[in-house]
Amino acid sequence: NYLAIMATEHPKEKEDVKKEQKTSKKPKFNKEKATFGVAHIYASFNDTFVHITDLSGKETIAKVTGGMKVKADRDESSPYAAMLAAQDVAAICKERGITALHIRLRATGGNDSKTPGPGAQSALRALARQQIRIGRIEDVTPIPTDSTRAKGGRRG
Repeated sequence: NYLAIMATEHPKEKEDVKKEQKTSKKPKFNKEKATFGVAHIYASFNDTFVHITDLSGKETIAKVTGGMKVKADRDESSPYAAMLAAQDVAAICKERGITALHIRLRATGGNDSKTPGPGAQSALRALARQQIRIGRIEDVTPIPTDSTRAKGGRRG
């Protein structure tokens, strides 16, 4: 029964169906044509930096902080300020032709907090929402193997 239906179907109709299926798919991301940069996101509890460099890390393409986007000092590290900073950086990246980013996320580290500040996640989300492809995400917070004496005195 099935073979009879297939035999009666015209071969050009099959090609039309195949073309429709191919055009309806989302365009695939071509890694060879993507121009990668590195987004260094430094999120402390006082400010959030979104700094884009080339792959070597030597050439700065864009650098915007949360403090450049809001007026109040207490809002510099807020997720909203980080989102605005990331949107500005994404616009500059598109102008310069960078279509994909590797992310290097950093907290204060050392003797201070090893958890990223409140702006880290929103900065990363804002970059992803601006049609910039995200490659590798890496945590580069400096964690000491043995540290200098922590603040707070003997009793904390």
